[in-house]
Amino acid sequence: MPVYLDHAATTPLLPAARSAYIDALSLVGNPSSIHSQGQQAKRMLEEAREAIAESVGAEPVEVILTSGGTESINLGAKGLWWARQGPGVQRPVVLMPGGEHHATVDAVEWLARHEGAQVVELPVDSVGRLDPAVLRSALELHGASVALVTLIWANNEVGTVQPVASLVAVAAEFGVPVHVDAVAAYGYLPIDFHAVGAAALSVSAHKIGGPVGVGALVLARRSTVEPLIHGGNQQRVRSGTQDAAGAAAFAAAARGVTREFSDGPSAFVASLAALRDRLVAGVRSAVPEAVLRGDDPAADGGRGRLPGNAHFTFPGCEGDSLLFLLDMAGFSVSTGSACQAGVPEVSHVLTAMGVPDDEARGALRFTLGHGTTAEEIDALVAALPAAYSSARRAGFAAREVGR
Repeated sequence: MPVYLDHAATTPLLPAARSAYIDALSLVGNPSSIHSQGQQAKRMLEEAREAIAESVGAEPVEVILTSGGTESINLGAKGLWWARQGPGVQRPVVLMPGGEHHATVDAVEWLARHEGAQVVELPVDSVGRLDPAVLRSALELHGASVALVTLIWANNEVGTVQPVASLVAVAAEFGVPVHVDAVAAYGYLPIDFHAVGAAALSVSAHKIGGPVGVGALVLARRSTVEPLIHGGNQQRVRSGTQDAAGAAAFAAAARGVTREFSDGPSAFVASLAALRDRLVAGVRSAVPEAVLRGDDPAADGGRGRLPGNAHFTFPGCEGDSLLFLLDMAGFSVSTGSACQAGVPEVSHVLTAMGVPDDEARGALRFTLGHGTTAEEIDALVAALPAAYSSARRAGFAAREVGR
């Protein structure tokens, strides 16, 4: 049976979420209808919204259900930008760290092409982290022309965790709203939306064991965004018939997140971090040439890196070659974001971190989640040297032909 080590792309549907989904699909009724069946669907929907809100430290009214993380990020980034414009008011600048997810990068680049936004990419350090002092300098430089800051809580490729609360606090000094992409962090780090103080935050159900096609934009009561979708205004800033069954399944997974972090450090997260450390040590032993990218899990008690993320570059080979060889051996891994799978380009995340292109081409990401075992980690480590040796031979052969 294949070993699945690509939980950052999507994690398997949890039994509780599957059961909730199947049960909810049998319910007939549009949540916006006023008859009893419609109101029954609405009640289920609102109970789901309450559970999702609790999992991120927000109020139910602040949870805007969407079709997933990408829509949430687009609504947060574009919607905040539009809301910050007005008659006689021009705030064209979007501040964004290098190495953001393509859902964010592509959304703000669209604003630049079609709406006249000015995107300023902020430099990150060698592990992909944005220094609050760098953000402060950018805010001082661009002043009142800044519409928003958008940043990722934890990098989806290399796993580095940003100092989100500090970054939001800096932006607040200048009166600038912050959108946070928490899709990769959700379920793996404790999230308290109110404590962080962001204007908006994006999450997705299928990253925590819920179904694909459901997500949420958490929008603070004080914040305003311009809707992307019009026609009914069923939710605060989003129109369209709401997916009550999807919300119920999302909520079942979200309740698991709440339980994980309700009593301090999560046992699940601790076990995942231990497996990650086992994997990192194993890869370093099996392939000494491999270079761990992102924050060192041994630093700061491992809090600077997602607990289930191990990202390496393997010199002298193409990451795709190594991925295919491991796939043939029964291991599902990734070269980076699944949203860019199949696109033959060097990771923009590694580029932002200053990794040379010839090294970045050998990238491979291993991400762990519910169900990952120590035996699976050990099996991967055992299979890695042979796969790397073959990938390296193929990589050098390809270079020779190209000369």
